[in-house]
Amino acid sequence: MPQVMEFKLPDLGEGLTEAEIVRWLVAVGDVVAIDQPVVEVETAKAMVEVPCPYGGVVTARFGEEGEELPVGAPLITVAVGVQSAPEAGTAPQDEAEGSGNAPRPLIGYGSDHSRPARRRRVRPVTAAVSAPVAAPVVAAPVAAAVPAGPVPVISPLVRKLAKDGGVDLRALHGSGPEGLILRADVEAALAALTAPAPAPAAAPAAVAAQGERIPLKGLRGAVAEKLSRSRREIPDATCWVDADATELMAARAAMNAVGGPKISVLALLARICTAALAKYPELNSTVDLAAKEIVRLPSVHLGFAAQTERGLVVPVVRDAQGRNPESLSAEFARLTELARAGKLAPADLTGGTFTLNNYGVFGVDGSTPIINHPEAAMLGVGRIIDKPWVHQGQLAVRKVVQLSLTFDHRVCDGGTAGGFLRYVADCVESPAVLLRSL
Repeated sequence: MPQVMEFKLPDLGEGLTEAEIVRWLVAVGDVVAIDQPVVEVETAKAMVEVPCPYGGVVTARFGEEGEELPVGAPLITVAVGVQSAPEAGTAPQDEAEGSGNAPRPLIGYGSDHSRPARRRRVRPVTAAVSAPVAAPVVAAPVAAAVPAGPVPVISPLVRKLAKDGGVDLRALHGSGPEGLILRADVEAALAALTAPAPAPAAAPAAVAAQGERIPLKGLRGAVAEKLSRSRREIPDATCWVDADATELMAARAAMNAVGGPKISVLALLARICTAALAKYPELNSTVDLAAKEIVRLPSVHLGFAAQTERGLVVPVVRDAQGRNPESLSAEFARLTELARAGKLAPADLTGGTFTLNNYGVFGVDGSTPIINHPEAAMLGVGRIIDKPWVHQGQLAVRKVVQLSLTFDHRVCDGGTAGGFLRYVADCVESPAVLLRSL
């Protein structure tokens, strides 16, 4: 006979302790295959489709769409080895047998903590947070056992009446034998729902004027916490400079004119950044407060700010110091597409050591960005626009950009930060300067 297995919300990435259910991809009674996605969740870092390591029939779901569940909480139970939902009036026997449809660990997630779910006869209970939506013929796991007895089976007619009227059967106490929910119980609940509600007490003017409240959770909550922590822990400072980017734009046009994949401006700026960090490694570091040490990092994992419908995210290009402009362009494009589709894995959003923030795409010239904790610096790039500029002793119209560097004053002094920013500006104004470090 089939064995009912419980699948819990796995560890989805570094530092994540909870996830919000966005959309269920299966219903109770559906047949699922091993590693088939069963639910889409939103973590503080990304949207993730969670695959189930068991194959069989879904017997229960835990949690509603919009509800947050902690890592390790039950997601679904699956009758392993069952190829279709059992017919009404039948239920798995008490003694479960093994199945050849063995569970497999989830690739890319934490350890598999799933275990066989105990099945017991239950009475209808009142609604509770994360209450499972169970099939009528398979009992879902509950917190405590109840005396054995016949399982009350709610008729399809009663279920349909409740569903059409918006009545939650989990919230009803049945008046029938052993708590069975009858049609009269549902009709009474419907009457209560349609009864006119009492007029609410008048709210004080101060309360009424508070406005709309938006929960700080999910991505927005994670961003808020990270920025607040950055401000609490990092004594930051900002320096900036205007640079003539005419030659850089001309060099990019020449690169793209010879054919092949197009090189983006962001990729050229990223290549300049990695060269500057090789000269000023103090800025590719982090501070270990517990050990009271500055940790200089051997590789540049370059984060870049990307605006999406879900908000601002910072994907990370691994080992950017070993990539040329063509490789950087391709990786920026790949990660940006995943970010906009909400398909970034948590690993794509962690481990950055330095961030490049191109806020010029929003049509602004300058900014003093908050450092992406626990990094030590961020380079901001404004829009590149035509401006009057003194070039070779003559007033001319040139393509000018403002560059700003926000840095952790604990890892270096102004001389180092100024040297880094000046080197970046020199490479922007004369890309030949970059050739000396290639």
